[in-house]
Amino acid sequence: MSLVWKLLRQHISVPQFAGFFFANLFGVLIVLSGFQFYRDVLPVFTAEDSFMKSDYIIVNKKIGTAGTLSGRDNTFNRAEIDELAARKFVNRVGQFTSTAYKVDASMGVSGTRVVNSELFFESIPDAFVDVPLKDWHYTPGEHVVPIILPRSYITMYNFGFAQSHALPKISDGLVGMIDLDIFISGNGHQDQFKGKVIGFSGRLNSILVPQSFMDWSNRRYAPDTEPAPHRLIIEVGNPADENIAKYMDSKGYDVEDGNLNAEKTTYFLRMMVSMVVIVGLIISALSFYILMLSIYLLVQKNASKLENLLLLGYSPSRVALPYQLLTVTLNASVLVIVWIALYFIRSYYMGIIETLFPDIEDGSIVPAVGFGLLLFAGVSLLNLWVVRRKIMRIWHRKD
Repeated sequence: MSLVWKLLRQHISVPQFAGFFFANLFGVLIVLSGFQFYRDVLPVFTAEDSFMKSDYIIVNKKIGTAGTLSGRDNTFNRAEIDELAARKFVNRVGQFTSTAYKVDASMGVSGTRVVNSELFFESIPDAFVDVPLKDWHYTPGEHVVPIILPRSYITMYNFGFAQSHALPKISDGLVGMIDLDIFISGNGHQDQFKGKVIGFSGRLNSILVPQSFMDWSNRRYAPDTEPAPHRLIIEVGNPADENIAKYMDSKGYDVEDGNLNAEKTTYFLRMMVSMVVIVGLIISALSFYILMLSIYLLVQKNASKLENLLLLGYSPSRVALPYQLLTVTLNASVLVIVWIALYFIRSYYMGIIETLFPDIEDGSIVPAVGFGLLLFAGVSLLNLWVVRRKIMRIWHRKD
């Protein structure tokens, strides 16, 4: 083998092999990075809301310029609600109830005031909230109110305020860190309550309180008003039923379908990652061609000497071994460097993702490692076969 290696070294083209190495490095890095990024980000779009079932949709009336100028009301009346409830695709309908009084709130985390603002609460029937009744109930006279916050609120806090003020980031498991003071006034009453945040919802853009608290507080602080619902929550048998969209369009209703948006986003994410992976595979294929061309030229330059070695009794496997070791070593070096680079790349983007979505699963780099091993095995086996085939052609004096 040492004699064959000496022959091999005489005609090695460093630029050619360097070109293969860096082209293959770049291509494999693109492929594995795209694959790993897709797996890490996918849970963001496919995770179900922890407080609302997937077969719930939220409906409101479209707000247009003409309606705004004419002062037309965008609330639902009793007849419209009954008509919607009578549709075959609807199992049950619930109303969003809003506060008719003034609410001020002060939110803090770990003793630091984060925001002081005027807010408004909404409620939906308890049957539509997937929370144990003991955690989602209010008894008149209590000063602690269960609350579900929009996930967008906590995302803004984690990504903005927490980073700039060196405060801890909040996830669903750390809701107890949120200190929420609520001040309500109306009808000659002024009271203070403590908000108990029990979690976050990605499908609601308002602060949710139990229906029992909403009914009691509206009677106490705004007894002469009965706000009509601006939004409805509907349980449907099949969210993909085309009759839902047809009916909503005919009535001029808007549907807040978080699941549909997530499916669209997931589709485009999958399409973009596929395009990136295809580009990486093309670059890797071109680098493989460069390597094979370099090996072919190397073997061709040594053809007469290799033929003499074969005539002296060296087996084709022994003659091909140095060339095969060279290709496998280059492929293995590329894979190891890509794994190291991928580790740091993933650490960087996962830090951003976990800031925006604290409850996302940590995931693992193991799938990318396994995928890389499959690529390495496939390419290396093909390299070994091509080199052996070239040596066998010399052995049979076909060149």
